This record gives sequence, C-alpha cells and structure tokens, in this order.
Amino acid sequence: MRLLEVDKVTLTFRGIAALLDASFAVEEGSITSLIGPNGAGKTSMLNCISGRYRPDTGTIRLGGRELTPVAPHARTRLGLSRTFQNIALFRGLSVLDNLLVGRHARMDYGILASILYFGKARAAEDLHRRRVEEIIDFLNLSPYRHQSAGRLPYGVQKRVELGRALSAEPRLILLDEPMAGMNLEETEDMARYILDLNEEWGVTVLLVEHDMGVVMDLSDHVVVLDFGQVLAAGTPEAVQGNAAVVAAYLGSEDASFLGR
Repeated sequence: MRLLEVDKVTLTFRGIAALLDASFAVEEGSITSLIGPNGAGKTSMLNCISGRYRPDTGTIRLGGRELTPVAPHARTRLGLSRTFQNIALFRGLSVLDNLLVGRHARMDYGILASILYFGKARAAEDLHRRRVEEIIDFLNLSPYRHQSAGRLPYGVQKRVELGRALSAEPRLILLDEPMAGMNLEETEDMARYILDLNEEWGVTVLLVEHDMGVVMDLSDHVVVLDFGQVLAAGTPEAVQGNAAVVAAYLGSEDASFLGR
C-alpha cells in the first residue's frame, strides 16, 4: 500500500526550479531514501511534504488524503512528523520536556482542564509521560532525561530530535540527514534506531542521507533527485547499477562510491 504519493510536484523560487515535475511513492512499512547531489532538491521535497513550502503545482497525498490544503501543524495529527538537517531543539528545555513538546498534537483537553489539572487532563498527562518514557528508554536517553538539550553532545542531541519526532506517533517520519556530523559509532547507533523504529514500531521512513553506505544498507527503496527531477527510483541494487545516477554524482560511470 502506498502511504505517501508525490505526483508531479514543481516548486520554484523567483523562477528557479527547486523541484520540477517530481513524482514518487513511499510504500507503507518501508524505509525509502531520497538521495542526490548537493542542491538536488531533497530538503525542498521534505519541506513540501511537511508543509513548510507549498508547491506551485502537483499533489502530495498521505494515506490517500491530499495534503496541500492542510496546515503544517495539522499534518502531524494525520501521522506525519520530521527531524531537521540542522538541530532544532528547545535548547533551554530538558530532554523530557523536548519530547513532551512532540506530544502537543496528541493533546486534546481544553485550557480549563489544563489549568485546573483534573479528570481528562490528568489522565492524558499520565499517558503522554508514559509514551515519552518509552521513547527515552528506546533511544537510551535515560542518563540525560533532566539535562538541558543545548548542553548535550551533538550525537545525543540528534537522538533527542529523533525522539521528539517519534513522540507525535507518526505513521510516516521524515528524517533529514540524521547522521550528518556524526562519528562512526554514532552513525551505527542511529542506523540501528532507524531500523528498530521501522521494524518494531511500524513507522514508515523517508530518509534523506548523504552516507551512501547507510542508504544502501537500510533502504528498501531509493529515489534519486537531480536538479529537482527524479532521475531514477528502485531497489538499492538497481540504483547502484544505474549509469545515469553515477554520472550525476561523479560525472563518470565509476560506481565505487555506491559500494559496488
């Protein structure tokens, strides 16, 4: 089943096309990677899907529902969440509170109940905290629970950002370069978390990542963007063997960077 469908999306900035007639799909339960050279339009595509940008033309559907008229915050309720290429945590808040912020879209009690803290609000708060504690355990964040996010090591902050996105209980999570700036050990840990959230938690993943080793190891499906257009799509093996993809990266048919 196709969970996400991107159909002929075009996005321009002052006449310059960041995306041009781009189409692809993400199957439910899969890990799909979106790759391409710098400036290919990968983050622009994630911004269109999450609602930060509105495409000039084309449609984006999540679970069959058209997302274009849906506000960014409302897309979270539909099962969409994301991380950012540049860490976007509340640096002065604790890890616990950053993750609780991710629960905001799931909070359905009113202001009065929140102020007086009774009945539905108290029960909901208990539920939100239990959910957040599950994520803290899953991502091995327990030692940092009450520490300010801005004081944590870079790799731990990346985990906190992933945890905040998971707190929204997404069907589809958009990960924008989750391994960027990490050392080898941190990269391996993050790859394991992504596999586990997909296999154990049932979250579908759309991943933007420059580490081709990670992409080829994790992905069920790979979509290649070049100058805003979909150059190729298929299994990691098929993409590895695509001469046009290799040429887009290197200007030659040397595919060694793809792990061949």
